[in-house]
Amino acid sequence: MCTQAAAGAWALLLSLLHVISSAKGHVDFPFFSPRILYQYHYMLDVQANHLSQLAVPESRVRAETTVQTHLLWRNESHPGEQLVQVQILDFKIYQLPNAKNEPASSHLSTEDVMGKENATNLMLPFLFHWNSGKVEGLYVMTEGSKQTMDLKRGLVSLFQLHLLAGTHVEDDVSGKCQVSYNVSKDFISKTKDLRSCTSSVLGFTSTKKIFGVQWQPTSTSTYSLKDGLIQSVVSEESHVISLQLKSTIGARITSRQQIELVSSAAGPTQTSGQSLQEVLAQLPEKYQLTSINSQPLKRTCHQCPSLETLMAGDQLLRTGVAKASSTRRFHILVQMLRHAKKTDILHLLKKASKKSLPLLVDAAVAAQSSASLAALSEFLEFSDKKQVHLVEKFLYAAAFVPHPSKDLLHIILNKLTGLVTEPSLMESGIVVLGALVRNMCQMKLCGLKEVEYAKAILVEGLKQANAVSERKIYLLSLKNAQLPETIPLLLKHAENGPGVISSTALSALQSFPSEYITSKVKKALRRIFHQTQRKYEKTSLLAAAEILLVKDPLHMDIINILLALDKMDAEISKLLLSKILIIQHSQHQARKVIQEVLKDHWLHNYSLFSRTGCSSAFSGLLAVSEDMRSTYSLELLFTEAGLLRQSVSDFVLLSHGHRLQASQVSIEAQGLELLLDSMDEGDESEEAMAGMSAILLDVQLRPVVFFHGYTDLLTKIFASSGEPTSIVRGNILLIDHLQGIPLQSGLPVTVELQGGLGLDISADIGISLWKQEANTSIKTRAGLAIDFKAEVGTDFFQADVKAQTDVELTFRFDMMIRFLETPVRICLQLEQDRLLYRELFSLSESFPQQNVTHTAHKGRRSTVPGREFPLHHANSEMCRLMEEPQLIPEL
Repeated sequence: MCTQAAAGAWALLLSLLHVISSAKGHVDFPFFSPRILYQYHYMLDVQANHLSQLAVPESRVRAETTVQTHLLWRNESHPGEQLVQVQILDFKIYQLPNAKNEPASSHLSTEDVMGKENATNLMLPFLFHWNSGKVEGLYVMTEGSKQTMDLKRGLVSLFQLHLLAGTHVEDDVSGKCQVSYNVSKDFISKTKDLRSCTSSVLGFTSTKKIFGVQWQPTSTSTYSLKDGLIQSVVSEESHVISLQLKSTIGARITSRQQIELVSSAAGPTQTSGQSLQEVLAQLPEKYQLTSINSQPLKRTCHQCPSLETLMAGDQLLRTGVAKASSTRRFHILVQMLRHAKKTDILHLLKKASKKSLPLLVDAAVAAQSSASLAALSEFLEFSDKKQVHLVEKFLYAAAFVPHPSKDLLHIILNKLTGLVTEPSLMESGIVVLGALVRNMCQMKLCGLKEVEYAKAILVEGLKQANAVSERKIYLLSLKNAQLPETIPLLLKHAENGPGVISSTALSALQSFPSEYITSKVKKALRRIFHQTQRKYEKTSLLAAAEILLVKDPLHMDIINILLALDKMDAEISKLLLSKILIIQHSQHQARKVIQEVLKDHWLHNYSLFSRTGCSSAFSGLLAVSEDMRSTYSLELLFTEAGLLRQSVSDFVLLSHGHRLQASQVSIEAQGLELLLDSMDEGDESEEAMAGMSAILLDVQLRPVVFFHGYTDLLTKIFASSGEPTSIVRGNILLIDHLQGIPLQSGLPVTVELQGGLGLDISADIGISLWKQEANTSIKTRAGLAIDFKAEVGTDFFQADVKAQTDVELTFRFDMMIRFLETPVRICLQLEQDRLLYRELFSLSESFPQQNVTHTAHKGRRSTVPGREFPLHHANSEMCRLMEEPQLIPEL
């Protein structure tokens, strides 16, 4: 008895001290007083609208309710620990007008909008465990639907607060987030860093940042307290989500919560107990603990046709690959395959026509579901020569996947270590393996055993390879992989390898960011450029010089390169000087260093800058917008005999600090001087050959050899059908973004963005021995389709903000070479056909229980006339001369 009396006296003393401190306004935690029923007015307001400049209406919904709370239990030994009961009453939903000429807001009953079962569940009381302002647990009698639970989570999250300034990590409906508090006399300001939140919400995005999404979230809450009692809370949250490449494609979602104390009256008595679990056991209702974090919503494909219907009659191929409409159907196919079973996908692959199979393979790889990858693994045989084209399409589709999975890499590793009968497939597989390793390392998956195994295959393969062609393939794969630990290995091959190996290793080093081009690397590059230990081919000299010029250049390196021009042959010195002048007049970070060096008149003079030769380099702008800049450049290197040694055409996209090499086509000719009985000093005496190397979307592709040897050249000239040769034809999923955003109010937002590219690149190469001319035409047709959707969805209300953008364009790059005269004449033309552009914005609101939907549309379309892009003046003059009538040589 004495012990119980002493404990009671001690508890009474603690309560008195708490009351006294509260009366003086000094409290360390918020609280509810016992035996008092508090009544709050709660309101939430959610808005969704487009970022487009077009006058598209916004969607807005508001809900209001009365919330009753009372203290159910307080830990007498620690008064800050409380169990609070909450109940939502008379929940009302208002549809607000989104235009000035619409009628005022209309009130909708809870049961009509949510359904009887959900309305009943929403009104059931629930509890939260409050410990010094921290919500440590949420207890419900029955969880009900996800949406009604999230509304309760959003309401309880408003009671999560600290009364002291500082930074904390808190758990609420948004997840585990970092929050900062600023405290004044009776007000507390709370800022939540939504980017720091970790939760189980679903999501993925593209590894290439230029194809990613800009997300700008903000969240602030203001609390008003009086003697530890919450008087009001206003919480405002905003999310601006837009496409990196075009910021007008996106949405702004705002959410506002407000809770205000209306009245207090006599309420129920406290439940006695020594601990929380003891109290919960005494309650007549059985409450169960549930997470306060919002749970991810399972995705389903709505209004999607069946796979059989979609593939019937080759519907997806009716408008051609490079059309925006066919690319959009490719999006639908990808979504459907993500929800299909393996057996259905495998059945579809086996039944598909020869024309539709390539598209189906592209879509199955892009879908990247376990079922689609398993079906592909079973269907494709790397040992079957009849499937060579399909297997190569599968490999390149894997290289362009926006966010590759472990399963995809595992399948490719298994196939490549098995039986591969066609050497070209093994080469493509090795090159693609490097691209997959790079993407997965960017996703911070470099430590996976599959990735480590792939890296070992590439490194050991290069070390063990003997043939030059085999070593070149492994070097190109390491170029794709961009692994910093392989730089010493690349340097070794750059310095000691034969011509083609040296230039390939240097091209791999060019792909690394500036921070990896260390002083040790630059020393090796200087030895190559100045040829202090051996002679190198022109392409190696150019590559070494370019790295020194653009990767954090040093004044002394630029000076030494300029001074070395007099010791080099006319063609390479002319091209190098052109590249230096391009950098000087560009926006490149190396521009300032070059400009400072050229202030020295001993270097910047007529003697040094007046170079003869046919080689040249130039660049220009393709397009400029608020978010993006695209450039093109062309480099031509000739031999002393006037024959083309190398041409490099480059197209680059720049957006918000991110860079993407959209495409690069390098055509190399070697040993052609033998045909004219003339060989440049420094180039190795090899058999005449010509080939092409291409980079597409930052991925190095397997190089193609046009001919090897004079006999092979004549054979291919006479065997030519005259028809264009397809280089790349298919669909690529460039943009693939899925993001779940749990709003503070409890309403979930799902953002989905897909961008597909239908591509058809063909080359037409013609050689006329009679006219002594060669004509090359590379035609690129593309159809780009972007689909954006932001969905605010609950059981009672759903708003969809959608945007669609379509672009169709055609580029032609023509090169005509005439061998009648020496030096050889060459004319280049870069043309764009008319560009078709279309935008469509829509907004829809629906109340599922009432089968009511409102939709608004806005759109625009335009056509940009075709044009020819300016190259340099000398090229224009040469084209003019070549267009003049020529005399046909007599027999």
